[in-house]
Amino acid sequence: MALINPFLLPTKTHLGLHVSPLPSKKTLLWTSPSSSFNFNFNKGLSSSRRRKQAGCVPAAADIKAASTLLDGEEDQKVLVGPSSEQERRGERELVAYGWTEEWYPLYLTKNVPHDAPLGLKVFDKNLVLFKDGNDQFQCYEDRCPHRLAKLSEGQLIDGRLECLYHGWQFEGAGKCVKIPQLPADAKIPKSACVKTYEVRDSQGVIWVWMSQKIPPNESKLPWFENFARPGFQDISTTHELPYDHSILLENLMDPAHVPISHDRTDWTAKREDAQPLCFEVTERTGRGFAGWWGREKDGSKPNFLRFEAPCVLQNNRDIVDKNGEINYFSGLFLCRPTGQGKSMLIVRFGGTKRSPIVNLFPEWYFHQNAGKVFEQDMGFLSSQNEILLKEKVPTKELYLNLKSSDTWVAEYRKWMDKVGHGMPYHFGHSTISLPKEPAVVEHAPAGIVAGLSASSPAKGGIGTMHAPNLANRYFRHVIHCKACSAAIKAFQTWKNVLSAVAVTLAALAILVSGRQWKALLLASAALCSAGVYACSTAVALNTTNFIRTHRRL
Repeated sequence: MALINPFLLPTKTHLGLHVSPLPSKKTLLWTSPSSSFNFNFNKGLSSSRRRKQAGCVPAAADIKAASTLLDGEEDQKVLVGPSSEQERRGERELVAYGWTEEWYPLYLTKNVPHDAPLGLKVFDKNLVLFKDGNDQFQCYEDRCPHRLAKLSEGQLIDGRLECLYHGWQFEGAGKCVKIPQLPADAKIPKSACVKTYEVRDSQGVIWVWMSQKIPPNESKLPWFENFARPGFQDISTTHELPYDHSILLENLMDPAHVPISHDRTDWTAKREDAQPLCFEVTERTGRGFAGWWGREKDGSKPNFLRFEAPCVLQNNRDIVDKNGEINYFSGLFLCRPTGQGKSMLIVRFGGTKRSPIVNLFPEWYFHQNAGKVFEQDMGFLSSQNEILLKEKVPTKELYLNLKSSDTWVAEYRKWMDKVGHGMPYHFGHSTISLPKEPAVVEHAPAGIVAGLSASSPAKGGIGTMHAPNLANRYFRHVIHCKACSAAIKAFQTWKNVLSAVAVTLAALAILVSGRQWKALLLASAALCSAGVYACSTAVALNTTNFIRTHRRL
Protein backbone atom coordinates (compact mmCIF):
# COMPACT_ATOMS: atom_id res chain seq x y z
CA MET A 1 0.00 0.00 0.00
CA ALA A 2 1.36 3.37 -0.95
CA LEU A 3 1.98 6.18 1.50
CA ILE A 4 0.41 8.52 -1.06
CA ASN A 5 -1.66 11.54 -0.04
CA PRO A 6 -4.18 12.52 -2.72
CA PHE A 7 -4.20 16.10 -1.47
CA LEU A 8 -0.68 17.60 -1.76
CA LEU A 9 2.79 16.23 -1.05
CA PRO A 10 4.55 18.89 1.01
CA THR A 11 8.12 19.24 2.20
CA LYS A 12 8.36 19.70 5.95
CA THR A 13 6.67 17.67 8.63
CA HIS A 14 4.96 18.48 11.87
CA LEU A 15 4.92 16.17 14.87
CA GLY A 16 1.31 16.26 15.93
CA LEU A 17 0.08 13.17 17.79
CA HIS A 18 -1.02 12.51 21.35
CA VAL A 19 1.58 10.30 23.05
CA SER A 20 0.39 7.91 25.72
CA PRO A 21 2.38 7.47 28.95
CA LEU A 22 5.22 4.98 28.76
CA PRO A 23 4.43 1.77 30.66
CA SER A 24 6.80 0.32 33.19
CA LYS A 25 9.82 -1.53 31.79
CA LYS A 26 11.95 -4.43 32.77
CA THR A 27 14.99 -5.88 31.09
CA LEU A 28 15.49 -9.58 30.72
CA LEU A 29 18.81 -11.14 29.84
CA TRP A 30 18.24 -13.17 26.73
CA THR A 31 20.85 -14.89 24.62
CA SER A 32 19.92 -14.07 21.05
CA PRO A 33 21.06 -16.09 18.09
CA SER A 34 23.60 -14.57 15.76
CA SER A 35 22.44 -12.48 12.87
CA SER A 36 21.14 -14.51 9.96
CA PHE A 37 24.33 -13.84 8.02
CA ASN A 38 26.72 -14.77 10.80
CA PHE A 39 24.75 -17.86 11.62
CA ASN A 40 24.73 -19.06 8.03
CA PHE A 41 28.40 -18.18 7.49
CA ASN A 42 29.62 -19.98 10.60
CA LYS A 43 27.48 -22.94 9.75
CA GLY A 44 28.88 -23.04 6.24
CA LEU A 45 32.47 -22.62 7.45
CA SER A 46 32.28 -25.45 9.95
CA SER A 47 30.83 -27.83 7.36
CA SER A 48 33.56 -26.72 4.93
CA ARG A 49 36.22 -27.61 7.46
CA ARG A 50 34.62 -31.00 8.06
CA ARG A 51 34.64 -31.71 4.34
CA LYS A 52 38.29 -30.59 4.10
CA GLN A 53 39.31 -32.85 6.98
CA ALA A 54 37.55 -35.71 5.26
CA GLY A 55 39.61 -35.08 2.15
CA CYS A 56 36.63 -34.12 -0.02
CA VAL A 57 37.37 -30.41 -0.60
CA PRO A 58 40.39 -28.82 -2.33
CA ALA A 59 42.42 -26.10 -0.66
CA ALA A 60 40.56 -23.47 -2.75
CA ALA A 61 37.70 -23.78 -0.26
CA ASP A 62 39.68 -21.66 2.22
CA ILE A 63 39.87 -18.87 -0.36
CA LYS A 64 36.12 -19.13 -0.89
CA ALA A 65 35.51 -18.94 2.86
CA ALA A 66 37.68 -15.84 3.16
CA SER A 67 35.81 -14.30 0.26
CA THR A 68 32.53 -15.09 2.03
CA LEU A 69 33.82 -13.30 5.12
CA LEU A 70 34.65 -10.19 3.10
CA ASP A 71 31.26 -10.35 1.47
CA GLY A 72 29.71 -10.58 4.92
CA GLU A 73 31.51 -7.44 6.06
CA GLU A 74 30.13 -5.64 3.00
CA ASP A 75 26.67 -6.98 3.76
CA GLN A 76 26.76 -5.44 7.23
CA LYS A 77 27.26 -2.01 5.64
CA VAL A 78 23.93 -2.17 3.84
CA LEU A 79 21.81 -4.39 6.11
CA VAL A 80 19.99 -3.14 9.20
CA GLY A 81 21.97 -4.13 12.28
CA PRO A 82 21.47 -3.94 16.06
CA SER A 83 19.85 -0.69 17.12
CA SER A 84 21.30 -0.60 20.65
CA GLU A 85 24.16 -1.90 22.76
CA GLN A 86 21.59 -3.95 24.62
CA GLU A 87 20.65 -5.74 21.41
CA ARG A 88 24.32 -6.32 20.55
CA ARG A 89 24.82 -7.97 23.93
CA GLY A 90 21.89 -10.28 23.26
CA GLU A 91 19.69 -8.77 25.99
CA ARG A 92 15.98 -8.54 25.33
CA GLU A 93 13.94 -5.64 26.64
CA LEU A 94 10.42 -6.42 27.78
CA VAL A 95 7.72 -3.85 28.55
CA ALA A 96 4.42 -4.29 30.33
CA TYR A 97 1.79 -4.95 27.70
CA GLY A 98 -1.62 -6.57 27.49
CA TRP A 99 -3.37 -6.61 24.14
CA THR A 100 -6.85 -6.25 25.69
CA GLU A 101 -5.88 -3.05 27.51
CA GLU A 102 -5.84 -1.06 24.30
CA TRP A 103 -8.23 0.84 22.03
CA TYR A 104 -8.82 -0.74 18.61
CA PRO A 105 -10.37 1.03 15.61
CA LEU A 106 -13.65 -0.69 14.77
CA TYR A 107 -15.29 1.31 11.99
CA LEU A 108 -15.76 4.71 10.40
CA THR A 109 -18.62 6.36 12.28
CA LYS A 110 -20.36 7.49 9.09
CA ASN A 111 -20.51 3.92 7.75
CA VAL A 112 -22.09 2.21 10.78
CA PRO A 113 -25.56 1.09 9.63
CA HIS A 114 -28.52 2.61 11.44
CA ASP A 115 -30.92 -0.24 10.75
CA ALA A 116 -28.88 -3.38 11.40
CA PRO A 117 -26.19 -4.77 13.74
CA LEU A 118 -22.61 -5.01 12.49
CA GLY A 119 -20.44 -8.07 13.16
CA LEU A 120 -16.73 -7.32 13.70
CA LYS A 121 -13.63 -9.01 15.15
CA VAL A 122 -10.53 -8.07 17.14
CA PHE A 123 -8.06 -10.94 17.01
CA ASP A 124 -10.28 -13.94 17.84
CA LYS A 125 -12.98 -12.00 19.71
CA ASN A 126 -16.31 -11.64 17.92
CA LEU A 127 -18.10 -8.34 18.53
CA VAL A 128 -21.38 -6.82 17.43
CA LEU A 129 -21.73 -3.04 17.07
CA PHE A 130 -25.04 -1.19 16.71
CA LYS A 131 -26.80 2.09 17.41
CA ASP A 132 -29.56 1.83 20.02
CA GLY A 133 -32.85 3.70 20.36
CA ASN A 134 -31.10 6.56 22.16
CA ASP A 135 -28.73 7.04 19.23
CA GLN A 136 -25.87 5.65 21.31
CA PHE A 137 -23.30 3.13 20.07
CA GLN A 138 -23.35 -0.22 21.88
CA CYS A 139 -20.88 -3.08 21.55
CA TYR A 140 -21.58 -6.62 22.78
CA GLU A 141 -19.89 -9.97 22.59
CA ASP A 142 -21.29 -11.46 19.39
CA ARG A 143 -23.08 -14.43 20.88
CA CYS A 144 -26.43 -14.89 22.47
CA PRO A 145 -26.27 -16.30 26.06
CA HIS A 146 -29.12 -18.65 25.16
CA ARG A 147 -27.61 -20.94 22.52
CA LEU A 148 -24.51 -19.00 21.33
CA ALA A 149 -26.03 -17.79 18.04
CA LYS A 150 -24.37 -14.73 16.49
CA LEU A 151 -26.26 -11.59 17.49
CA SER A 152 -24.84 -9.85 14.42
CA GLU A 153 -27.15 -12.11 12.36
CA GLY A 154 -30.09 -10.58 14.19
CA GLN A 155 -32.03 -7.35 13.75
CA LEU A 156 -32.83 -4.07 15.51
CA ILE A 157 -36.34 -3.61 16.86
CA ASP A 158 -37.11 -0.27 18.50
CA GLY A 159 -33.43 0.21 19.29
CA ARG A 160 -33.05 -3.23 20.85
CA LEU A 161 -30.86 -5.99 19.44
CA GLU A 162 -32.84 -9.15 18.74
CA CYS A 163 -31.37 -12.60 18.25
CA LEU A 164 -33.08 -14.15 15.24
CA TYR A 165 -32.77 -17.66 16.65
CA HIS A 166 -35.39 -17.39 19.39
CA GLY A 167 -36.17 -13.67 19.54
CA TRP A 168 -34.38 -12.74 22.75
CA GLN A 169 -33.88 -8.97 22.88
CA PHE A 170 -31.11 -6.91 24.54
CA GLU A 171 -30.63 -3.23 25.21
CA GLY A 172 -28.29 -0.75 26.92
CA ALA A 173 -25.57 -2.42 28.97
CA GLY A 174 -26.42 -5.90 27.66
CA LYS A 175 -29.59 -6.47 29.69
CA CYS A 176 -32.06 -8.99 28.32
CA VAL A 177 -35.49 -7.35 28.18
CA LYS A 178 -37.55 -9.90 26.26
CA ILE A 179 -37.74 -13.71 26.02
CA PRO A 180 -40.83 -14.74 24.01
CA GLN A 181 -40.70 -18.32 25.33
CA LEU A 182 -41.04 -17.36 29.03
CA PRO A 183 -44.43 -17.75 30.74
CA ALA A 184 -46.25 -14.46 31.40
CA ASP A 185 -45.61 -14.58 35.17
CA ALA A 186 -41.92 -15.55 34.90
CA LYS A 187 -39.04 -13.12 35.36
CA ILE A 188 -36.12 -12.92 32.98
CA PRO A 189 -33.06 -14.55 34.62
CA LYS A 190 -30.33 -12.10 35.61
CA SER A 191 -27.80 -14.34 33.90
CA ALA A 192 -29.57 -13.78 30.57
CA CYS A 193 -27.40 -10.84 29.63
CA VAL A 194 -24.54 -10.34 27.18
CA LYS A 195 -20.97 -9.22 27.81
CA THR A 196 -20.36 -5.63 26.78
CA TYR A 197 -17.38 -3.60 25.61
CA GLU A 198 -16.77 0.12 26.03
CA VAL A 199 -16.72 2.12 22.80
CA ARG A 200 -15.89 5.75 21.95
CA ASP A 201 -16.69 7.84 18.90
CA SER A 202 -13.57 9.97 18.34
CA GLN A 203 -12.71 12.05 15.27
CA GLY A 204 -15.01 10.04 13.02
CA VAL A 205 -13.88 6.57 14.15
CA ILE A 206 -15.49 4.10 16.58
CA TRP A 207 -12.89 2.68 19.00
CA VAL A 208 -13.37 -0.30 21.32
CA TRP A 209 -11.64 -1.02 24.65
CA MET A 210 -11.11 -4.78 24.63
CA SER A 211 -10.69 -5.46 28.36
CA GLN A 212 -13.80 -6.42 30.33
CA LYS A 213 -11.86 -6.38 33.60
CA ILE A 214 -9.80 -3.17 33.45
CA PRO A 215 -11.70 0.15 33.07
CA PRO A 216 -10.94 2.07 29.86
CA ASN A 217 -7.75 4.12 29.90
CA GLU A 218 -8.84 7.34 28.22
CA SER A 219 -5.23 8.53 27.90
CA LYS A 220 -4.57 5.68 25.46
CA LEU A 221 -7.38 6.74 23.13
CA PRO A 222 -5.57 8.11 20.07
CA TRP A 223 -5.97 11.77 19.20
CA PHE A 224 -4.69 13.14 15.91
CA GLU A 225 -3.88 16.83 16.07
CA ASN A 226 -3.90 17.40 12.32
CA PHE A 227 -7.42 16.01 11.99
CA ALA A 228 -8.62 18.57 14.55
CA ARG A 229 -7.15 21.59 12.74
CA PRO A 230 -9.48 24.18 11.18
CA GLY A 231 -10.14 23.49 7.51
CA PHE A 232 -8.80 19.93 7.63
CA GLN A 233 -10.54 17.63 5.10
CA ASP A 234 -9.96 13.94 4.55
CA ILE A 235 -10.86 11.07 2.26
CA SER A 236 -11.49 8.00 4.41
CA THR A 237 -12.08 4.41 3.37
CA THR A 238 -12.22 0.91 4.85
CA HIS A 239 -10.77 -2.34 3.51
CA GLU A 240 -10.92 -5.93 4.72
CA LEU A 241 -7.73 -7.82 3.80
CA PRO A 242 -6.66 -11.51 3.71
CA TYR A 243 -3.36 -11.28 5.62
CA ASP A 244 -2.09 -10.63 9.15
CA HIS A 245 -2.24 -7.08 10.55
CA SER A 246 1.51 -7.11 11.20
CA ILE A 247 2.19 -7.78 7.52
CA LEU A 248 -0.27 -5.01 6.64
CA LEU A 249 1.55 -2.55 8.93
CA GLU A 250 4.92 -3.56 7.46
CA ASN A 251 3.58 -2.86 4.00
CA LEU A 252 2.15 0.53 4.99
CA MET A 253 5.41 1.72 6.58
CA ASP A 254 7.44 0.67 3.53
CA PRO A 255 7.74 3.64 1.12
CA ALA A 256 10.45 1.87 -0.92
CA HIS A 257 7.98 -0.52 -2.59
CA VAL A 258 5.66 2.21 -3.87
CA PRO A 259 7.41 3.06 -7.19
CA ILE A 260 7.67 -0.62 -8.15
CA SER A 261 4.44 -2.20 -6.88
CA HIS A 262 2.20 0.75 -7.72
CA ASP A 263 3.85 2.01 -10.89
CA ARG A 264 1.50 4.44 -12.69
CA THR A 265 -1.39 3.68 -10.34
CA ASP A 266 -1.66 7.44 -9.95
CA TRP A 267 0.46 10.48 -10.83
CA THR A 268 2.93 9.97 -7.95
CA ALA A 269 4.23 6.38 -8.35
CA LYS A 270 6.76 5.68 -11.12
CA ARG A 271 9.13 2.72 -11.15
CA GLU A 272 12.01 4.86 -12.44
CA ASP A 273 11.81 6.75 -9.13
CA ALA A 274 12.87 3.66 -7.14
CA GLN A 275 15.94 4.75 -5.16
CA PRO A 276 17.68 4.51 -1.78
CA LEU A 277 15.97 6.27 1.12
CA CYS A 278 17.35 7.66 4.36
CA PHE A 279 15.84 7.23 7.81
CA GLU A 280 16.38 8.71 11.26
CA VAL A 281 14.80 7.10 14.31
CA THR A 282 14.13 9.81 16.89
CA GLU A 283 12.03 7.91 19.39
CA ARG A 284 11.72 4.37 20.74
CA THR A 285 9.34 3.54 23.59
CA GLY A 286 7.26 0.66 24.81
CA ARG A 287 4.37 2.23 22.87
CA GLY A 288 6.12 2.31 19.50
CA PHE A 289 8.62 4.42 17.59
CA ALA A 290 8.89 7.53 15.43
CA GLY A 291 11.30 9.25 13.07
CA TRP A 292 11.98 11.09 9.84
CA TRP A 293 12.57 9.79 6.35
CA GLY A 294 13.22 11.03 2.83
CA ARG A 295 15.09 10.36 -0.40
CA GLU A 296 18.83 9.92 -0.02
CA LYS A 297 19.67 12.01 -3.09
CA ASP A 298 17.76 15.00 -1.67
CA GLY A 299 19.69 14.90 1.58
CA SER A 300 16.55 15.81 3.52
CA LYS A 301 13.94 13.95 5.57
CA PRO A 302 10.66 15.84 5.12
CA ASN A 303 8.34 12.99 6.18
CA PHE A 304 7.53 12.16 9.78
CA LEU A 305 6.33 8.65 10.59
CA ARG A 306 4.93 7.48 13.91
CA PHE A 307 3.78 4.01 14.92
CA GLU A 308 1.85 3.71 18.17
CA ALA A 309 0.43 0.65 19.92
CA PRO A 310 -1.54 -1.31 19.23
CA CYS A 311 -1.96 -0.68 15.49
CA VAL A 312 -1.86 3.02 14.57
CA LEU A 313 0.46 4.34 11.86
CA GLN A 314 0.73 7.98 10.84
CA ASN A 315 2.77 9.69 8.13
CA ASN A 316 2.79 13.52 8.28
CA ARG A 317 4.21 16.30 6.16
CA ASP A 318 3.93 20.09 6.38
CA ILE A 319 4.39 22.66 3.66
CA VAL A 320 4.90 26.38 3.99
CA ASP A 321 3.28 28.37 1.16
CA LYS A 322 4.54 31.64 -0.33
CA ASN A 323 2.58 33.59 2.28
CA GLY A 324 4.32 31.79 5.15
CA GLU A 325 1.21 29.78 6.05
CA ILE A 326 1.78 26.17 7.16
CA ASN A 327 -0.44 23.55 5.54
CA TYR A 328 -0.67 20.20 7.28
CA PHE A 329 -1.06 16.83 5.55
CA SER A 330 -1.55 13.36 7.03
CA GLY A 331 -1.77 9.77 5.91
CA LEU A 332 -3.38 7.84 8.75
CA PHE A 333 -3.63 4.03 8.83
CA LEU A 334 -5.71 2.35 11.54
CA CYS A 335 -5.14 -1.42 11.39
CA ARG A 336 -7.28 -3.93 13.25
CA PRO A 337 -6.33 -7.61 13.61
CA THR A 338 -9.41 -9.68 12.70
CA GLY A 339 -8.03 -13.18 13.15
CA GLN A 340 -5.23 -15.33 11.80
CA GLY A 341 -4.35 -14.18 8.33
CA LYS A 342 -6.98 -11.40 8.29
CA SER A 343 -7.10 -7.70 9.05
CA MET A 344 -9.24 -4.62 8.55
CA LEU A 345 -7.81 -1.21 7.68
CA ILE A 346 -9.22 2.30 7.92
CA VAL A 347 -7.27 4.63 5.62
CA ARG A 348 -7.54 8.41 6.09
CA PHE A 349 -5.73 10.86 3.81
CA GLY A 350 -6.27 14.53 4.53
CA GLY A 351 -4.91 18.03 4.74
CA THR A 352 -5.69 21.65 5.56
CA LYS A 353 -5.25 22.51 1.88
CA ARG A 354 -6.93 20.39 -0.76
CA SER A 355 -5.46 20.08 -4.24
CA PRO A 356 -7.85 21.44 -6.90
CA ILE A 357 -7.43 18.15 -8.77
CA VAL A 358 -9.12 16.27 -5.91
CA ASN A 359 -12.32 18.27 -6.41
CA LEU A 360 -12.63 17.00 -9.99
CA PHE A 361 -13.18 13.38 -8.91
CA PRO A 362 -16.03 11.78 -6.90
CA GLU A 363 -15.23 10.04 -3.62
CA TRP A 364 -15.88 6.57 -5.06
CA TYR A 365 -13.09 7.11 -7.60
CA PHE A 366 -10.47 7.43 -4.84
CA HIS A 367 -11.96 4.44 -3.05
CA GLN A 368 -11.72 2.18 -6.10
CA ASN A 369 -8.17 3.39 -6.69
CA ALA A 370 -7.29 2.43 -3.10
CA GLY A 371 -8.81 -1.00 -3.77
CA LYS A 372 -6.54 -1.33 -6.81
CA VAL A 373 -3.49 -0.47 -4.70
CA PHE A 374 -4.29 -3.20 -2.18
CA GLU A 375 -4.85 -5.73 -4.95
CA GLN A 376 -1.45 -4.89 -6.41
CA ASP A 377 0.12 -5.92 -3.08
CA MET A 378 -2.24 -8.72 -2.14
CA GLY A 379 -0.55 -11.64 -3.88
CA PHE A 380 2.87 -11.30 -2.34
CA LEU A 381 1.57 -10.19 1.08
CA SER A 382 -0.61 -13.30 1.30
CA SER A 383 2.37 -15.46 0.32
CA GLN A 384 4.50 -13.70 2.93
CA ASN A 385 1.86 -14.56 5.54
CA GLU A 386 1.95 -18.19 4.47
CA ILE A 387 5.76 -18.41 4.67
CA LEU A 388 5.90 -16.88 8.17
CA LEU A 389 3.47 -19.51 9.45
CA LYS A 390 5.29 -22.29 7.63
CA GLU A 391 8.88 -21.42 8.58
CA LYS A 392 8.10 -20.79 12.28
CA VAL A 393 11.21 -18.65 12.88
CA PRO A 394 11.65 -14.94 13.69
CA THR A 395 11.87 -12.46 10.84
CA LYS A 396 15.57 -11.93 11.60
CA GLU A 397 16.21 -15.37 10.13
CA LEU A 398 14.14 -14.68 7.01
CA TYR A 399 14.32 -10.99 6.07
CA LEU A 400 17.21 -9.09 4.49
CA ASN A 401 16.37 -5.63 5.78
CA LEU A 402 18.28 -2.87 3.99
CA LYS A 403 19.23 0.30 5.83
CA SER A 404 18.18 2.27 2.76
CA SER A 405 14.64 0.88 2.57
CA ASP A 406 13.58 -1.32 5.50
CA THR A 407 14.46 0.62 8.66
CA TRP A 408 10.83 1.03 9.74
CA VAL A 409 10.09 -2.65 9.12
CA ALA A 410 13.00 -3.68 11.36
CA GLU A 411 11.90 -1.19 14.03
CA TYR A 412 8.37 -2.58 13.99
CA ARG A 413 9.47 -6.20 14.36
CA LYS A 414 11.85 -5.21 17.17
CA TRP A 415 8.95 -3.50 18.92
CA MET A 416 7.12 -6.80 18.60
CA ASP A 417 9.99 -8.43 20.53
CA LYS A 418 9.24 -6.08 23.46
CA VAL A 419 5.49 -6.63 23.63
CA GLY A 420 4.86 -9.97 21.91
CA HIS A 421 4.55 -11.75 25.26
CA GLY A 422 1.32 -9.77 25.79
CA MET A 423 -0.27 -10.63 22.44
CA PRO A 424 -2.23 -13.71 21.28
CA TYR A 425 0.58 -14.38 18.78
CA HIS A 426 3.38 -12.40 17.17
CA PHE A 427 6.19 -12.53 14.62
CA GLY A 428 9.05 -10.48 16.05
CA HIS A 429 12.56 -9.67 14.88
CA SER A 430 14.23 -12.14 17.25
CA THR A 431 11.22 -13.83 18.85
CA ILE A 432 8.10 -15.60 17.68
CA SER A 433 4.93 -16.88 19.29
CA LEU A 434 2.68 -18.88 17.00
CA PRO A 435 -1.13 -18.92 17.34
CA LYS A 436 -2.27 -21.44 19.94
CA GLU A 437 -5.66 -21.96 18.34
CA PRO A 438 -6.26 -23.00 14.73
CA ALA A 439 -7.69 -20.42 12.38
CA VAL A 440 -11.47 -20.43 12.08
CA VAL A 441 -12.66 -21.16 8.55
CA GLU A 442 -15.74 -19.09 7.73
CA HIS A 443 -17.84 -20.80 5.07
CA ALA A 444 -19.59 -18.95 2.28
CA PRO A 445 -23.20 -19.86 1.37
CA ALA A 446 -23.53 -23.23 -0.34
CA GLY A 447 -24.85 -23.75 -3.84
CA ILE A 448 -23.91 -23.21 -7.47
CA VAL A 449 -23.62 -19.41 -7.22
CA ALA A 450 -21.18 -19.59 -4.29
CA GLY A 451 -19.19 -22.31 -6.01
CA LEU A 452 -18.86 -20.44 -9.29
CA SER A 453 -17.93 -17.23 -7.49
CA ALA A 454 -15.20 -18.95 -5.47
CA SER A 455 -13.81 -20.60 -8.61
CA SER A 456 -13.02 -17.22 -10.18
CA PRO A 457 -12.04 -14.93 -7.29
CA ALA A 458 -9.70 -12.68 -9.28
CA LYS A 459 -12.60 -11.02 -11.08
CA GLY A 460 -15.26 -11.57 -8.48
CA GLY A 461 -16.89 -14.47 -10.30
CA ILE A 462 -20.63 -14.98 -10.71
CA GLY A 463 -22.91 -13.60 -8.05
CA THR A 464 -20.32 -11.13 -6.81
CA MET A 465 -22.79 -9.49 -4.46
CA HIS A 466 -24.10 -12.71 -2.91
CA ALA A 467 -21.12 -14.97 -2.13
CA PRO A 468 -18.77 -13.54 0.53
CA ASN A 469 -15.17 -13.80 -0.60
CA LEU A 470 -12.24 -11.67 0.58
CA ALA A 471 -10.69 -12.05 -2.85
CA ASN A 472 -13.64 -10.03 -4.14
CA ARG A 473 -13.41 -6.22 -3.99
CA TYR A 474 -17.11 -5.88 -3.34
CA PHE A 475 -16.83 -7.75 -0.03
CA ARG A 476 -13.47 -6.24 0.92
CA HIS A 477 -14.67 -2.67 0.62
CA VAL A 478 -18.04 -1.81 -0.92
CA ILE A 479 -20.18 -3.45 1.78
CA HIS A 480 -18.28 -1.38 4.36
CA CYS A 481 -18.77 1.92 2.52
CA LYS A 482 -22.11 3.73 2.25
CA ALA A 483 -20.78 6.10 -0.43
CA CYS A 484 -19.61 3.32 -2.77
CA SER A 485 -22.72 1.20 -2.14
CA ALA A 486 -24.91 4.19 -3.04
CA ALA A 487 -22.80 4.96 -6.11
CA ILE A 488 -23.04 1.39 -7.42
CA LYS A 489 -26.79 1.31 -6.79
CA ALA A 490 -27.19 4.60 -8.68
CA PHE A 491 -25.07 3.42 -11.62
CA GLN A 492 -27.05 0.18 -11.84
CA THR A 493 -30.32 2.09 -11.80
CA TRP A 494 -29.16 4.45 -14.55
CA LYS A 495 -27.85 1.49 -16.54
CA ASN A 496 -31.27 -0.18 -16.45
CA VAL A 497 -33.10 3.04 -17.31
CA LEU A 498 -30.77 3.91 -20.18
CA SER A 499 -30.93 0.34 -21.51
CA ALA A 500 -34.73 0.52 -21.63
CA VAL A 501 -34.68 3.94 -23.28
CA ALA A 502 -32.10 2.79 -25.86
CA VAL A 503 -34.23 -0.21 -26.81
CA THR A 504 -37.35 1.95 -27.05
CA LEU A 505 -35.61 4.55 -29.22
CA ALA A 506 -34.21 1.87 -31.52
CA ALA A 507 -37.68 0.33 -31.92
CA LEU A 508 -39.19 3.74 -32.74
CA ALA A 509 -36.45 4.35 -35.29
CA ILE A 510 -37.52 1.19 -37.08
CA LEU A 511 -41.19 2.16 -37.07
CA VAL A 512 -40.97 5.80 -38.22
CA SER A 513 -40.71 6.58 -41.90
CA GLY A 514 -39.00 9.99 -41.93
CA ARG A 515 -35.25 9.83 -42.56
CA GLN A 516 -34.48 12.72 -40.20
CA TRP A 517 -36.52 11.14 -37.42
CA LYS A 518 -34.75 7.83 -37.91
CA ALA A 519 -31.36 9.52 -37.69
CA LEU A 520 -32.36 11.47 -34.56
CA LEU A 521 -33.80 8.41 -32.82
CA LEU A 522 -30.80 6.24 -33.69
CA ALA A 523 -28.38 8.93 -32.52
CA SER A 524 -30.29 9.19 -29.24
CA ALA A 525 -30.25 5.39 -28.87
CA ALA A 526 -26.48 5.42 -29.47
CA LEU A 527 -26.01 8.07 -26.75
CA CYS A 528 -28.07 6.01 -24.32
CA SER A 529 -25.99 2.94 -25.20
CA ALA A 530 -22.84 4.95 -24.47
CA GLY A 531 -24.37 5.85 -21.11
CA VAL A 532 -25.06 2.17 -20.44
CA TYR A 533 -21.42 1.39 -21.20
CA ALA A 534 -20.22 4.21 -18.92
CA CYS A 535 -22.41 2.98 -16.06
CA SER A 536 -21.21 -0.60 -16.56
CA THR A 537 -17.60 0.61 -16.51
CA ALA A 538 -18.18 2.54 -13.28
CA VAL A 539 -19.73 -0.52 -11.61
CA ALA A 540 -16.81 -2.66 -12.80
CA LEU A 541 -14.30 -0.17 -11.41
CA ASN A 542 -15.84 -0.61 -7.97
CA THR A 543 -16.35 -4.37 -8.01
CA THR A 544 -13.70 -5.95 -10.28
CA ASN A 545 -10.24 -6.76 -8.98
CA PHE A 546 -7.13 -5.27 -10.52
CA ILE A 547 -5.09 -7.79 -12.53
CA ARG A 548 -1.56 -7.03 -13.73
CA THR A 549 -1.28 -7.03 -17.50
CA HIS A 550 1.57 -9.56 -17.49
CA ARG A 551 -0.56 -12.07 -15.60
CA ARG A 552 -2.56 -14.59 -17.64
CA LEU A 553 -5.61 -16.17 -16.06
